[in-house]
Amino acid sequence: MAKDVTFFIDCPTLEARMQTLPNVPSVADASGKRAVQRCDLLGPPPFSDMPHGLFRAYLSPAYKATVKQVRTWMEEAGMHCRIDAAGNLIGRYEGLVPDAPALLIGSHLDSVKNAGKYDGMLGVILGIEAVAYFHAQKKRFPFAIEVIGFGDEEGSRFPVSMLTSRAVAGSLDKLPTIEDEKGTSIQQALQENGLDPAQYLEAAYKPSQVLAYFEAHIEQGPVLESLHHAVGLVTSIAAQYRFQVVMKGMAGHAGTLPMHLRQDALAAAAEAISCIEKIAQSGPDDLVATVGQMRVKPGAPNIVPGWVEFSIDVRAGTESVRNAAAEKITHALQEISQKRDVDMTLTLQHDLSASPCNPQLGAILAASIQTVTGQPAYSLVSGAGHDAMIMAALAPVCMLFIRCERGISHNPAEAVQDEDVETALRVMCDFIQNIPSEKSV
Repeated sequence: MAKDVTFFIDCPTLEARMQTLPNVPSVADASGKRAVQRCDLLGPPPFSDMPHGLFRAYLSPAYKATVKQVRTWMEEAGMHCRIDAAGNLIGRYEGLVPDAPALLIGSHLDSVKNAGKYDGMLGVILGIEAVAYFHAQKKRFPFAIEVIGFGDEEGSRFPVSMLTSRAVAGSLDKLPTIEDEKGTSIQQALQENGLDPAQYLEAAYKPSQVLAYFEAHIEQGPVLESLHHAVGLVTSIAAQYRFQVVMKGMAGHAGTLPMHLRQDALAAAAEAISCIEKIAQSGPDDLVATVGQMRVKPGAPNIVPGWVEFSIDVRAGTESVRNAAAEKITHALQEISQKRDVDMTLTLQHDLSASPCNPQLGAILAASIQTVTGQPAYSLVSGAGHDAMIMAALAPVCMLFIRCERGISHNPAEAVQDEDVETALRVMCDFIQNIPSEKSV
């Protein structure tokens, strides 16, 4: 692992704004309620790149401000902190034996545009609260605890998601050549933040350095709420495909081009989207397909669209279901493009395999849930991707879901209850005290 690197650039304006922030409770008050308060504190500027609403992009000014604040909380909780070569924030609470393998507790610091305050961030803050609890008791373990705030899970700035957890897991072959919407390359963004692109892969851990990986996360769905459960046990993370589709027809005058002679790329895309929805609706309950992004050119009201680009996201609990749906979608889009006389290219951008959580760790976590709540643990498959699915290449992983109001996520209306977060913290602390000091397989 690389040593801590210089990350922050002097910014008097940022410093002045940070000084106006309200005080936060002391470590002695570690609790689920404080975790929620801290997430709320990190919602507005300077922790957001938007003046109104939350957007925290990887390596942005808001990201730097957030890392600085969260690092302070980590240090107050008794951790030694560093920034790794990928810009991740890592706090280490040493074990009884120096340099012992670590239980990694993590989630992401970045956010989508117009986000909620708890997606990703709550998992990081809960890790800090758990360490603060043990530090206050002067309790240490045969293993170390490291809390990781991953810089890029959402693909918040560059068109690749989970980039920094891939670096940590050692599953990144090279730093990709990619740019953000403003044309800034990731190499340039790293250099602007005091990070060396040539050292990016040095963020990787060796398997011998890691005991296990644990992630707490809001459910991002309504199941726990419907069952009146504060928390749930994640047994697996769904398989995911993400495609980019480009349809090219012929632009023409909207008033003079007869309907039967048109090569309307947008009309073809509209038919394709309807077909994608029908394929997903006809499959098993765990199959979902989404078109969430589209660009149209020329983009004028009096011109027949000649070029359309859109995304397709296909997910299912098993790879076989996902693959079968993707095959049907591909075949359907080919038929539509031929029928409408438009060219089509379909490019696979992400291929994430289904990621089962470690059953031994899951059994321990299930027991902790029952101990704390008095209810048997309810098991769920996560339809959303998480850093845990990447970290499974490095170490055994397990996940805890936390109930969120109406299942709303990636939305300013995202909400959690203090009591549920307190329950999650108690489950985490019980789990940490019961995991074996040898790696589960």
